[in-house]
Amino acid sequence: MSTPIESPDGTIEVLNIVPRQGPGGIVAPSCDAAISLAVDEINRGAGILGREIRTTNIDGGRSPHEVAAEVSALLATGMVHAITGWHTSAVRRAVARAGAGRVPYLYATSHEGLTDELPGVLMLGEHPAGQTVAAVHWLEREYGVRRWAVIGNDYIWPRRSAKAIRESLSDPAAIVLERYVPLGYADFADFLAHPALDLADAVVILMVGADVARFNRQYAASGRAATQLRVSPAADENVLLAAGAEANHDFFVASSFFLDDRMSDGRDRMTRYRARHGAFAPALTSFSNATYEAVHTLGALARTVGSLEVPEILDALDHGLHLETPSGIRGFRGNQAIQHGYIARANGVDFEIVDRIS
Repeated sequence: MSTPIESPDGTIEVLNIVPRQGPGGIVAPSCDAAISLAVDEINRGAGILGREIRTTNIDGGRSPHEVAAEVSALLATGMVHAITGWHTSAVRRAVARAGAGRVPYLYATSHEGLTDELPGVLMLGEHPAGQTVAAVHWLEREYGVRRWAVIGNDYIWPRRSAKAIRESLSDPAAIVLERYVPLGYADFADFLAHPALDLADAVVILMVGADVARFNRQYAASGRAATQLRVSPAADENVLLAAGAEANHDFFVASSFFLDDRMSDGRDRMTRYRARHGAFAPALTSFSNATYEAVHTLGALARTVGSLEVPEILDALDHGLHLETPSGIRGFRGNQAIQHGYIARANGVDFEIVDRIS
């Protein structure tokens, strides 16, 4: 096996890309704390390839080209061994081009299902078929939803996800209203007052972080929450807190990263988290749990392959790579992690898992 590039002090250097501004910035404190726990657990063991892991946090809330430029400059030093992150697909695509397959890149966020990723990008987040599309069809079966409205941020993930939903419906005209707004959009009055929204049984929210919370507050204030369901793949406990309990009525969220007593390692992980960070730490949420999983999956990848060199990882993927992580065995189909998807209902500012959907 080949040996990773040596950094001056013999550590494994990992870039973690998490937004610290914009609507995704709401997750940053939780993600920082979750990543810190994962790094501590790995370093208390054998590290990665027998070396201590060290992380550098990159602000993924800036424009994609700004994030990619910083990543490119750090990769040029030859001392970066891997990238993990929770951020938008627009940032991921820019960073993947900048990285050009030089180091493994573990993307922890749900995505739009495109298959044109550059070598070395591992999609740990959910594919639309196992998350957003599955949640839409679950609501059709369980609640009789027949007509949909879509509100999304205006970039590739929401638009491609909505396309996947439309193509999965028996009647594409079942989407009666579809609108896209910039990241950080403040006033949803036009969408909420649109006559076509009255025809919808439910709304799919394809926005990021604080934008979801802002929309939910305005949606609840309009009185629509009493008669129309909402579903999103992009809300965690921080989003529920930001919106307030009254804004979360009949709000469903689909994810594979819910942390629950019934989930593998759920209760023990919460205990370890509180022991490290204390009772007043940021919440360990479904989003921050995804970043925890990404760092541990990186460790499992190195342990299983014996290297962090991208060609050797790709060879292992071609031969049916399976990784042992704190949440259990993780397999892959191509570069996409295979995992169970769940749907949860907001209960105030927490989630209650109600079913497995994929």
